[in-house]
Amino acid sequence: MKHVSSPFRGKRASRAASIGLANAVMMVGGALAASAVANYVLAKRAERANPPEGRFVEVDGVSLHYVESGTGDPLVLLHGNGSMIQDFETSGLVDLAAKSFRVIVFDRPGYGYSERPRTTVWSADAQANLIHSALARLGVSKAVVLGHSWGASVAASLALRHPETVTGLVLASGYYYPSVRSDVVTASGPAVPVIGDLMRYTVSPMLGRAIWPLLMRKIFGPASMPAKFAGFPVEMALRPSTIRASAAESALMIPNAFAARGHYAELKMPVSIIAGDDDRIVDIEHQSARLHREVSHSTFDSVPGEGHMIHQTATARVMAAIDTAAGR
Repeated sequence: MKHVSSPFRGKRASRAASIGLANAVMMVGGALAASAVANYVLAKRAERANPPEGRFVEVDGVSLHYVESGTGDPLVLLHGNGSMIQDFETSGLVDLAAKSFRVIVFDRPGYGYSERPRTTVWSADAQANLIHSALARLGVSKAVVLGHSWGASVAASLALRHPETVTGLVLASGYYYPSVRSDVVTASGPAVPVIGDLMRYTVSPMLGRAIWPLLMRKIFGPASMPAKFAGFPVEMALRPSTIRASAAESALMIPNAFAARGHYAELKMPVSIIAGDDDRIVDIEHQSARLHREVSHSTFDSVPGEGHMIHQTATARVMAAIDTAAGR
């Protein structure tokens, strides 16, 4: 006898599949909502534990947070991607430099307590112009400027666009020339509109907490992470707002280098370049060493056995690079 399928059986199977899919969607949505709430609570807790320790200056409608220490000729410190003022503070560089400089450390746009309006593409040039205007508001017309990592791009741009302000330039562990970087694609995800916003409020902070120890080993390696870095507020760096700023800067890294690559020879002030010779983030031969060859009057300190976080692990050498750029 021929078997005849019942149309009702197919409808029941289809309905069950639809219900299963709806339940799965609800479960995923619930999990994402729960993670968003948890990340919000953790971000607010981090801010309560780490309130602003400096002052604010408003420039072109953007509020920048900064700390100031010491007296003497101004020295401006610009941190790297995903970081904030506390990176320089925990390194001991601020206290060391404040013995002979008026040290001004900014939270760059989107980090710490500085704003990062979404109406602006915060390229290195845009940030350099903002920092220049902020310094003018603080009564600083001339300064030695140090930038670390992504901050080195901002420092170099500041020196190129406003050479009358930068009397000496210190570039630490910087990325200056475009290259193939697969990590840029993955790191840029949270900057994508809508999808990126969903990521940075839900999965990105959780992923960041999970991989933080691995990331620290990579950026500090081959050196060990120093005990003093324990004072860095990790949860502040894992807030959704900070993750967005970091992702956007990852996406801008290669375009920034492409735009600046032909202009470094225009730098006329003293330039001190410093990097760890075993940097696992940036190829120093194709970056720092090449820049040194291009800027003929520059100095270059390739520090043996050190990695990307040169200001943390070889603080005295970075201080010496500052003194060199300052003509001391």
